[in-house]
Amino acid sequence: MVILTVLSYICHKIERNMGNNILKGKKGIIFGALDEKSIAWKVALKAHEEGAEFVLTNTALALRMGTINQLAEACNAKIIPSDVTVVEELETLFNESVQALGGKLDFVLHSVGMSPNVRKKRPYDDLNYDFFLKTLDISGVSLHKVLQTAMKLDAINEWGSVVALTYIASQRVFPDYSDMAQAKAVLESIVRSFGYQYGMAKKVRVNSISQSPTNTTAGSGVGGFDAFYQFAEKMSPLGNASAEECADYCVSLFSDYTRKVTMQNLFHDGGYSFTGISSEIMESFKG
Repeated sequence: MVILTVLSYICHKIERNMGNNILKGKKGIIFGALDEKSIAWKVALKAHEEGAEFVLTNTALALRMGTINQLAEACNAKIIPSDVTVVEELETLFNESVQALGGKLDFVLHSVGMSPNVRKKRPYDDLNYDFFLKTLDISGVSLHKVLQTAMKLDAINEWGSVVALTYIASQRVFPDYSDMAQAKAVLESIVRSFGYQYGMAKKVRVNSISQSPTNTTAGSGVGGFDAFYQFAEKMSPLGNASAEECADYCVSLFSDYTRKVTMQNLFHDGGYSFTGISSEIMESFKG
């Protein structure tokens, strides 16, 4: 009996590590993997586990700063540098990706976000407006550029899937999130508007995932992150969603199991987004 139990456990672990091949034969592009803390990094590992082939991309500077070569080797993926805000570079990225992968794409992950104002610790009521425009371009408008370029080049197969990462500060006030809140609001609007256009024209799905606060290189740079992470953990009935769990969710949206899901902002936050107050938070205020 003990031997059978051990064998069963080993088989379960092997099956888990091998994945279910729900992305077998699918090809894609993953934007934004910087280091092993990045959600995009976790998505790449999970997509590879599930049988996908893909290209990894980031700016040339980010590629030099990060450790993406390790990820590329683990996933047998090609790296193609690209600035997500420059249409000409996106055109090169899509054309070279289709050529490298031997066919049109089935999925794209847009995991891109950066605010010069946040990095420079500018308060929200004293923003540098040149920085603000860069925030909007990099973190929001870039999704439109990705979608428009892909559509013009007919680079994504019918029933393909584009997923962008966002955060609930697009809809509610989180003071330290600063001008990133406006950028993510723009991004979510593009998900709806371009999702309609791409769905009508090519049956391509476009969705965003509103993730829990996650300890990534970018996320942990927001002021007061550690305290807010703990607050969200206490507010969420299921607790914060991890980067690995977000990767699972992304892969499900890349797959054929979600072919009729589009134009949605999907909360992946353990229930935080619909919880007014939790018992645990209430207890902390009792004398």
